[in-house]
Amino acid sequence: MVNASAEGRITTEVRDRILLIGIDRPAKMNGFTPEMMDELVAAYTRLDEDDDIWCGVLFGHGAHFTAGLDLPRWRERMQSGDRRRGTGAVDPTALGRKCRKPVVTAVQGVTYTLGIELMLAGDIVVAADDCRFSQLEPHRGIHAAGGATIRFVQRGGWGNAMYHLLTSDVFDSAEAMRIGLVQEVVPSGTQLERAVELAGLICEGAPLAVQATKASSLRYLEEGEAAAIAALGPTQAELAATEDAAEGVASFVERRKGNFTGH
Repeated sequence: MVNASAEGRITTEVRDRILLIGIDRPAKMNGFTPEMMDELVAAYTRLDEDDDIWCGVLFGHGAHFTAGLDLPRWRERMQSGDRRRGTGAVDPTALGRKCRKPVVTAVQGVTYTLGIELMLAGDIVVAADDCRFSQLEPHRGIHAAGGATIRFVQRGGWGNAMYHLLTSDVFDSAEAMRIGLVQEVVPSGTQLERAVELAGLICEGAPLAVQATKASSLRYLEEGEAAAIAALGPTQAELAATEDAAEGVASFVERRKGNFTGH
């Protein structure tokens, strides 16, 4: 992998049906500049809109996932309230337009502030056993504005959320696993391989059905149980009329894996 300049960049690579999205500023512990965030927005929008891509994998180049925002570079945007993620493009923190496709995140080493928020905005997290997590915004005179105050509570419950958000402590992969922030802990150096493997398993399903599954769960979180239930029948009817649904029946009868196309 090629090292980025001090300014950093976001790398992209299509591997089969998977878009690998890499945070590439290892000389600065992958600290985010505004320009890197703009590139990340573009990558997520591509993932969402390209029908030939069925799943995304977010990862960090080098020893760390990300130390979070390079704060001096963000002061002007913070003071203006400019998020640049509400203009129709996909918001990687999922506070604006959300990505329809699943995102598996591989984290390692330092995974601070924005790093936690990015992984919680995705769907599945694979953590290396050397991770160090911290949501330390209060120690910088600000609060987490990328979703941590919401998703810590959703994933870990009120007490666990307040414990880590208010103390700004540093905790490890075992604690992140205990409170539900990550789904697997693997030996350091294998986290990306495992994330790609999980993305491959997701891609064995019919993509429209996978996207509908994610959408149903999001509807429950955002609109409540009644709205999620009301949408089940109509969504199932739409899926049942697709070519992939017919292929799903054929693969069941013939006892083989489905050969899905997204139609």
